[in-house]
Amino acid sequence: MSIIADRIKRIKLSPSVAARGIIAELREQGRSIIDLTIGEPDFSTPAHICEAAKRAIDNGQTKYPPAQGVAALRKAIAARLQMENGIDYPIGQIIVSTGGKQVLFNALAATLNEGDEVIVPSPYWVSYPDMVLVNGGEPVIAQTDLASGYKLTPEVLEAAITPRTKWLIFNAPSNPTGAVYSAEELRALADVLVRHPHVWVMTDDMYARLSFIDRAPSYILAVAPELADRTLLVNGVSKAYAMTGWRIGYGAGPAGLVGAMAILQSQSTSGASSISQAAALEALTGPQGCVDEFAAIFRERCEVACDLLASVPGLTLIRPEGAFYAFPDCAALIGKCTPDGAVIRNDEDLCLFFLRDAGVAVISGTAYGAPGTFRLSFAASLDDIRAGCLGIRAACEKLV
Repeated sequence: MSIIADRIKRIKLSPSVAARGIIAELREQGRSIIDLTIGEPDFSTPAHICEAAKRAIDNGQTKYPPAQGVAALRKAIAARLQMENGIDYPIGQIIVSTGGKQVLFNALAATLNEGDEVIVPSPYWVSYPDMVLVNGGEPVIAQTDLASGYKLTPEVLEAAITPRTKWLIFNAPSNPTGAVYSAEELRALADVLVRHPHVWVMTDDMYARLSFIDRAPSYILAVAPELADRTLLVNGVSKAYAMTGWRIGYGAGPAGLVGAMAILQSQSTSGASSISQAAALEALTGPQGCVDEFAAIFRERCEVACDLLASVPGLTLIRPEGAFYAFPDCAALIGKCTPDGAVIRNDEDLCLFFLRDAGVAVISGTAYGAPGTFRLSFAASLDDIRAGCLGIRAACEKLV
């Protein structure tokens, strides 16, 4: 009899973690690898945020924090959410967790009963379906496509809803596609949700401040405030402030839901690091120029990456409008042969070919629920982005 629980057997290792293992192994063999799989900013955390953490240590803020989060940080989160979403949340309806991933996990763990369905638009962040599965739910993949700009449409959403649907997970700007929704597109989705009051909405806004569009980003509650009583907003400081290792995420939603998440958190990890919370407070309330600077750098890198990828034979690319990923369609290359006669059977074979032939690491789109694509991160130096994209182009030109 296996000691491992059946629910754990339903899930798999994160593809990005697996990719890092392969890259490390190749580098140990002496290969020079350009890593374009990275899902985190390559910048250091801004100095004023680090200084706030040092002050917290010097001031003795090293004890157990409240399980739901330090009050001052939750007040700062409330102010940020009011500014961005136009919704006022008392701090009792806000929870601080060890990364945005824990907020998502806690929400699913606190609400899913066996067999409850969760709509996950594809392409999706790799962890969404597995988090649903490990908590007893059933992910229902709502397939988007190149023609729609990889955006969920009202028709696809309507078709995915059943009496067992409990949640829609909604992520914009999207990892992996960089898709951003207009206010009109969000309103059309909200109209479907209004007709189905049993469906709750979980919005993952982690990349919201890394947007390349000239208009202000739109949020679903800003255009449909009537959904507030069944919406959980999820965000954090990881991407916008280059604070991935600090592990601070937060959620805001109805009191009953947040209360249940807080009970669960009190019996699992308890409160997030007190030092990290002090740093996050400075991030949200201190100078914001770093966020604008990071977004501008990513925008430049996006232009360079997309211009180069557009010249690659067999790739079709929609330019991302946010986050720091490009997501080319490579379906035209499936079935071609490498110089040694091997057939490229799928996107995973293609990504292995890039790795072996060009020394460029990207992640196959199958991992994101979108076979025939791959994800390339431009959270890397311009030199690596140029060299990586040129390596991909040279590799693709060898296929016949």
